[in-house]
Amino acid sequence: MSAEMSKKTTGKTSNVIVAAVCLAFFTGMIGMAYAAVPLYKMFCQATGYGGTTQRAEKQYAGRVLDREITVRFDANIAGVPWDFQPVQRSMTMKIGETVQAHYKATNKFDRPVTGRATFNVQPELAGPYFNKVECFCFTDTSLKPDETLDMPVLFYVDPDIVNVPELKDVKTITLSYTMFPVEKTKPVASSEPAKGNSKTISNTEANLGG
Repeated sequence: MSAEMSKKTTGKTSNVIVAAVCLAFFTGMIGMAYAAVPLYKMFCQATGYGGTTQRAEKQYAGRVLDREITVRFDANIAGVPWDFQPVQRSMTMKIGETVQAHYKATNKFDRPVTGRATFNVQPELAGPYFNKVECFCFTDTSLKPDETLDMPVLFYVDPDIVNVPELKDVKTITLSYTMFPVEKTKPVASSEPAKGNSKTISNTEANLGG
């Protein structure tokens, strides 16, 4: 009997160890997945991978090429109640020339909303050569109800782009922004039902901390 009990105890201990290892592995994988998002973003910003543009500390002061390139502008929204559009649909400039384009945003919600823009360019290989000196995408943007804001972006296309075999014949680059809402941190709700009047909020209000 004692030998039988010893085997059962050993079996239970083994099961507990296996379960603990599996749980630790699963938890670690979740942590790595969350960590991978900011790390991937940092990698893209540093290398231009995935069409991510570069940030320049100052305007380009080198030689401007006698060759033109057209930049098209695109705007998208993802869960933010704004009207977000480029002021101009395209611009043609010399490669190496610093130019300024403008976007415009209007808050259509009945309370202040903060947005954050992500960005990329097409073709993706042009990302490392598309340099932004100033951009609304460098910081979050807050708009009051019905407020409209002009949002400039100052940029240039690095002349080194003509030395890339895959890009030497490129005549058009598309700069695209997607605006997301910046969610507010909410306090943990009480488990007890609130007294008084209650209100059902929409998904938009919930996402915006309403």
